[in-house]
Amino acid sequence: MNSYQKQRIQFYSMIEDFWADLYNEEYALYDLFLIEKEELEQVRTATNRIGAIFFKTNKLLREVSEETLAEMGFPRETYAFLRLKTIAAESVISRLDLIPNGSGYKCIEINADTPTFIKELFCINGLVCEQFGALNPNKNQDRLLGREMVKIISELSRGRSKGELSIVFTAHEDNLEDRETVRYLQKLSEVPSRFIPLHKLQIEKGVGLFDEAGKRIDVLYRQTFPIENLMADEDEAGNKIGLWLLELVEAGKLQLINPPSAFLMQNKAVQAVIWGLHQQNHPFFTIEEHQWIKEYFLPTFLEPDYFLEKGIRYVKKPIFGREGDTVEIYHSDGTLAHREKEQSYADYLPVYQQYIEHPSITFQSEKGKQTGKLLVGSFLINGKASAIGYRVGETITNNLSYYLPVGVKKG
Repeated sequence: MNSYQKQRIQFYSMIEDFWADLYNEEYALYDLFLIEKEELEQVRTATNRIGAIFFKTNKLLREVSEETLAEMGFPRETYAFLRLKTIAAESVISRLDLIPNGSGYKCIEINADTPTFIKELFCINGLVCEQFGALNPNKNQDRLLGREMVKIISELSRGRSKGELSIVFTAHEDNLEDRETVRYLQKLSEVPSRFIPLHKLQIEKGVGLFDEAGKRIDVLYRQTFPIENLMADEDEAGNKIGLWLLELVEAGKLQLINPPSAFLMQNKAVQAVIWGLHQQNHPFFTIEEHQWIKEYFLPTFLEPDYFLEKGIRYVKKPIFGREGDTVEIYHSDGTLAHREKEQSYADYLPVYQQYIEHPSITFQSEKGKQTGKLLVGSFLINGKASAIGYRVGETITNNLSYYLPVGVKKG
């Protein structure tokens, strides 16, 4: 065991309920990537502007025809759900994936419904910065997140005291990352609530969602259970309990965090809508917003024709998908260049987006000095820029990519 491994084990072993290793591989690096304060401000400016575009577009999409929703790949069973507006914010916790590009950043997607990478950035990053003697770019963002959670729960209470609400946080009990992410958020929220594993929840069609003791649940926080997975969920008798849950939300008998509007925004076809309106110089966006789209967004379409005609490299990815799963990269002539081996989302409608190269950086790991492709994760909390962090890995960022803590240079 080398000195890096010893120091890493010693440091992360002191942190409770954290997944420094995933899939029996190193995940959280014992290293720190330093950035200038100006770079942090650039990321936050980009995040606020990109978030504003997504949130504004979401308001438009709630009013579009069913034909448009179908063209975007939404299942028919979700149409009524997608039109719901339960809270002021379009998403409580969402994360942008950004690629540094020249002097700016390009957004490749928004994870608006069930973003991961939360405890790493809002909690662990500060501990690593303290260990290495650097400034934490995410200082006090955990407090902000907690306050905003309380605010949203108050908004959902509709005049009732928070003590009268039955608030449940849920996740898959046997998944350490999912479970402890949700428990961390529950702790930050500082409201009377319970953590109940997903398999212990009970549902009665048209009546309500209940805990294991039969108490009705008013607010459900299901940060790590995507709506697209929920729709396919059935019990042992073949009942479509996932759709039953959506029906409860539509009937006002259950509130969800993140809200239904976050699922609407999760669909990567939203970026094709944004780019299409930009191409038309549509007055829906202001002159300033069109400039933001040009600066921060990538050409995205439902067909690859644009890239084939112009001889541009592009990426094909499913409208719903995570961790690089089912992503493919194509050469400018339309031949396959790289394909992620995991293909779990192949049945979903794809979008086609212009390819840009991730910058390469060097970092320390158990395997010694390595070079990897950098991806920036930047959170929006109720639509405002918040914590940031880095993933480094292969050409396509996937669930085996490393978490690289980030610090701000002093002085």
